[in-house]
Amino acid sequence: MLIALLVALQVFVLNRITLFGKYTPVMYPVFVMFYPFFRNQYTFLALSFILGLSIDAFLGTWGINAFATTMLAYFRTLIFRTSTETSTDFFSFQSLQWSQFLLFIFTSIFLHQLIVQYMEFFKLSRILENLLNVLATSVVSFFFILVNALAFKVKQKI
Repeated sequence: MLIALLVALQVFVLNRITLFGKYTPVMYPVFVMFYPFFRNQYTFLALSFILGLSIDAFLGTWGINAFATTMLAYFRTLIFRTSTETSTDFFSFQSLQWSQFLLFIFTSIFLHQLIVQYMEFFKLSRILENLLNVLATSVVSFFFILVNALAFKVKQKI
């Protein structure tokens, strides 16, 4: 249900928004970022792949989003541990400081956008332009995801 809602939101609403003429916010990676940590990892990877593939089906991007979303799901625990400097096996958003929470969100969205943008537009001659595009899209998406996190109280400790 959540996957269908995120796909519809991305395809029918957010893809029609372009900020500064070329940056489209992405919201669907929020599923990967906030999926409970201690559920079945294979189910999580499969759901992440289905989410990305659904976006690809509507946008005609030939598996780019499926790959990026699955890679984000695969490396999510590593991103969480790195951005929070935790060595424990107990993960909780409620136990994070705001700076750690924001770093986790930004790192996740940046990695996702880096994979998507470089798979779609990669040319060595345009490497700086692509990196600027990844950074700008990540910042725009970061604000949309942060508003979502605040609105739905993903992180209870404010």
